[in-house]
This record gives sequence, structure tokens and C-alpha cells, in this order.
Amino acid sequence: MIRIIAPAKINLFLQVTGKRPDGYHDLFTLMCPLRLADRIRLDPTGPGIRVTCSHPAVPTDTTNTTHRAAEIFIRNLKKGRHPPLNGVTVTIDKQIPVGAGLGGGSSDAAAVFRGLNRLLKCPFQLAELMEMGREVGADVPFFIFGQPALATGIGEQLKPFCKLPPYPVLLLYPGVSVSTAEVYKNLDLGLTNCKKKLKDFALEQRPFDAALHLCNDLETVTLNRYPQVKAAKEALDGRGALGVSMSGSGSTVFALFADTGTARRALQSLEGITAGSFILTQLIVDADTGFP
Repeated sequence: MIRIIAPAKINLFLQVTGKRPDGYHDLFTLMCPLRLADRIRLDPTGPGIRVTCSHPAVPTDTTNTTHRAAEIFIRNLKKGRHPPLNGVTVTIDKQIPVGAGLGGGSSDAAAVFRGLNRLLKCPFQLAELMEMGREVGADVPFFIFGQPALATGIGEQLKPFCKLPPYPVLLLYPGVSVSTAEVYKNLDLGLTNCKKKLKDFALEQRPFDAALHLCNDLETVTLNRYPQVKAAKEALDGRGALGVSMSGSGSTVFALFADTGTARRALQSLEGITAGSFILTQLIVDADTGFP
């Protein structure tokens, strides 16, 4: 048995650089894990794969990302001369809001890959695990990578990014799920706003500056189609943050702060007057820190 955490993530910037022939979009984004995390327990009890979760809205059948990750891991074990694994029970203690744009499902899948690999004395290298992760979803390799990263392609091409302060982060989840497919379908590439902000950032690894570089090209769609997300972002503005943005396609919005005290005061000023769920957390800025 092994226990492993599955951190949430936010996109500190997300630029959509074009549309691919296969219908997906090319991105340039800076992703960073958070202290907020699901907790995963893996028991190699077999036979077969079984998933349980503390949150009733999360499916526990073969559609669950952890189930797919376990299937792929076991299938790849059988291809090589590795110790067999007849099955596993995955227990998910859900702490990341469901459908919030914080990568919870992808992170849970990555935790299964990392956890099973550790449990079986590392039959696979990191690059092999990341390749397996791509079969589950574009964000899964990032969580296997285990550190802040600049991502290109559809988000699967990763380079470590080491110039981030451990900003305190205040998350506001407005309680509505956003359809990522719908957002991309309605995106007008002529109306995106990150290109100018990230002009120099794309050429060299500059230090991240929250006041200058926070942006998200998907906001133009999500804020117009989901008034709850727009209201959440407006609520965080003017609370002493260095900057406010939306993560991924939403629905969670976040504010970065220079210190925890200012972040706590912002949280206290919002409680009781703004709808939604608040979570005060922090960026994980070092490789594998918080990824036991």
C-alpha cells in the first residue's frame, strides 16, 4: 500500500497560439502546482481495478481517470520483463473542487502512475510515465513531471520553470462547471489578449511578474458565457492582490498575493458577501516539493 498526494494546478498565463488540423488548439502556458491536493491510496489487492471516491459526483467506473491510468500502467508492465500487477484498489480523498478547472482528475491519474511506479520499485523512467499519461489526458504529463513548467503544443511539451516566488493563492470557485470543449469551440483567435503581454516571455525564461504576465485567452469566452465566473473575478479584484486571473477554461478564478497576511485579509473581506467556495493555498515552486 502507498499513499500519494495529487496537487491541483493553476495556469499563471494561458495563450492560445493557433488551431491544429486535428481540431485541438496550440497553447503557450505556465502551469504551477498548488498545496491544495487530493489524497490517493493505492492497494495492490487485485484481481482487477477498483476505484472509490469520497465525492459523490466523481464516477468510479472505467471512465474515472485513475481507472484508465491503472489500466495503462498494468498493460505496459505486461509488455516488459517487470513484476506483474494483478490489480489495484484506488481510494480518492477528494479535496480539489470537482469541475473547477484545477486539474483534479488529471492529477489523480498522474498520482496513480507515480504511485504504482514507486510501489513496484520504479520499472519505468519518468519519460515513459509521461508518455503513458498522454493516453489519459493532455495535462497528465505535467502532473507526472512534478514541477512548475512552461507548456506548449496542446500542453504536453514541458520545460521546467524555476523563476517563481511561492505566492500565496486565494482560489474562488463559483460552483459552476464549465465545458472546456464549448469554450474552445467559441474562441475567436482574433480577440485573444495574451500575445502582447507575453511577447518577451516567449523568447527567454524571464522571471514571472504577477502584475505583468497574468493573462488567459479563454477568459473572453468563459466570462461572457458564465456570469458566475465573471462575478467571481470581479469580487477578487481590488482586494490587495498582485493580480487576478482564471485558471484553464474555468470556472475557478484566483488571486496571487505578496504575503499570506494580505491574502487572509482578502479572504475575510469576501466571506459572507460573495457566493462560491474559497480556498487559501500556495504555489509549489520546487521540483517534487510536496510530491511524496
